[in-house]
Amino acid sequence: MDQLALLFVLLLGAVISVPVGDRLRVPAPVLMTLLGIVLALLEFVPNVEIPPDLILPLLLPPLLYAAVRRTSWRQFAANKRPIFLLAVALVFVTMACVAAAADA
Repeated sequence: MDQLALLFVLLLGAVISVPVGDRLRVPAPVLMTLLGIVLALLEFVPNVEIPPDLILPLLLPPLLYAAVRRTSWRQFAANKRPIFLLAVALVFVTMACVAAAADA
């Protein structure tokens, strides 16, 4: 299976998982994760090497843009405290844990 065929299988799986997930009352990302696990276990599926330098600039901006387009200012103001805790405080906690583990 070449990489173009793999891309089409992944796109087809993503398109099909949404209505199947609605029908089974299972979130679509769960079905996509299961599909990814199945594809990872198959021998004939090639390993796709993506340079780590490309993940952040290629994937994060579209995800953030889509999230911003769906969020209203009213929702943002109502969830200001959880957003702050997850975006700022949790980063500092993670940084402290990684520093402690690296120091040990």
